[in-house]
Amino acid sequence: MRPSGLMIDMDGTIYKGSNIIPGAKEFIDFLLKEKIPFVFLTNNSSHTREYYCGKLRSMGFGIGKERILTSTVATVRFIKERRAGKKIFVIATPEVTREIEELGIKSHEDDPDIVLLTFDRTITFDKINKAYHCIMNGAELIATHPDDLCPTEDAYDVDIGQFICLLSNLTKTVPTVIGKPNALMLEMAASEMGVDKENTMMVGDRLYTDMKMASDAEIASVLVLTGEAKRTDVDGMKARPTYVMKSVADIPGLFSKPDGTL
Repeated sequence: MRPSGLMIDMDGTIYKGSNIIPGAKEFIDFLLKEKIPFVFLTNNSSHTREYYCGKLRSMGFGIGKERILTSTVATVRFIKERRAGKKIFVIATPEVTREIEELGIKSHEDDPDIVLLTFDRTITFDKINKAYHCIMNGAELIATHPDDLCPTEDAYDVDIGQFICLLSNLTKTVPTVIGKPNALMLEMAASEMGVDKENTMMVGDRLYTDMKMASDAEIASVLVLTGEAKRTDVDGMKARPTYVMKSVADIPGLFSKPDGTL
């Protein structure tokens, strides 16, 4: 069955660091030509949608920010819908803090109800220490995503995961984590595309986020081998992808039948 829409990871799938993955532009051009709905999903909460939009445009993609859903945006929506009226202490880069404020959440350091932890590349001891004391005083820990590592051009940087573990272990609390593999990202992405989530397809490079989300939701998935996962990593995994491909350049071949079905 032809997917109702595609959710496409960015880091390690469309580009790696500042380098576009060969065939990625042709893949997106194919989706646009075939009028197949798609939205870019990223767990990386160290930048804003405007940043990612500019990055994609610099690589030749004519994409607006309405096609980009970050874990930051998803987390803000979650808080506004399910934690309305709560005071939030935001731990984020200055640009992401501004985006969060523009989305309707202002940071409060005094007696907050929630500590919102993003992938903050400007994080300091003072921020971590403040978060610790807030959580010990009863604040809930909400994090944008669980990733331990973030891909760069030729390696990986430390991501948010270990900071979540640090605060969780110190305070003996269980955090609420919104990004992939949380099904909330899938639901929000389907809503963005205006499609039925059951017939969507996830495209990404990570087994424990992209593929696990798809597996948990029982939707089709494509694991590409341009990022973190290797083909041998799939063996023995419960969250097995529907397809394993070298890169997104191979995905148009899935739509090979005359009626466009898989």
